[in-house]
Amino acid sequence: MLVLDDWGLAAFSDESRRDLLEIFDDRHGSRSTIVTSQLPVEHWHEALGDPTLADAILDRLVHNAHRIALKGDSLRRKKATVPAPNTGSPQADARQR
Repeated sequence: MLVLDDWGLAAFSDESRRDLLEIFDDRHGSRSTIVTSQLPVEHWHEALGDPTLADAILDRLVHNAHRIALKGDSLRRKKATVPAPNTGSPQADARQR
């Protein structure tokens, strides 16, 4: 299994597009690939840059894919926590821990 995390976060070079095509061509129909991205799939073609290579890459990657679109806030954002009430007594505070 190949996992590509944060797909499309940075620009693709001509060399990286050719490498991706070769990788996906070798894996197509025989091995699993997981791609995570904050970039919507509709923008992947544009993000790849070269229209001809983008067509070939996405043809091998997207057409038989299962898409899972997540909604809501990022889980990486820390939620504000409410501090425990301070009783003023060191012994009581220690017992609460």
